Amino acid sequence: MLSLIFSTISGILILNAVPHIVKGICGEKHMSPFGQKSSAWINVVWGWANLICGAIIAINLDFPNWTTDLWLGFCAGGMGTSVGLAIFWSDPNARLPWHKQENVR
Repeated sequence: MLSLIFSTISGILILNAVPHIVKGICGEKHMSPFGQKSSAWINVVWGWANLICGAIIAINLDFPNWTTDLWLGFCAGGMGTSVGLAIFWSDPNARLPWHKQENVR
């Protein structure tokens, strides 16, 4: 059961890395845990941190020999993150709970 939880976390982290790395490589500001409009380089670093942590988890779960349930956990974590972020970013005023509300005039 613990392996299933970790494979799900691995999927979440690896798929969460994608928008941060892509926005950073494109030179665009993007929300991160550090701010609503984090610089491109912060997003690249944050994306790579997610990617590396997700990969470390996968490697420690003996990634080449994963069973179907671990793959399903990984995919569920990745799909859940992808759909959740798609819904979240559909709101032009999206912000994380700890980010201050910006005054919009």
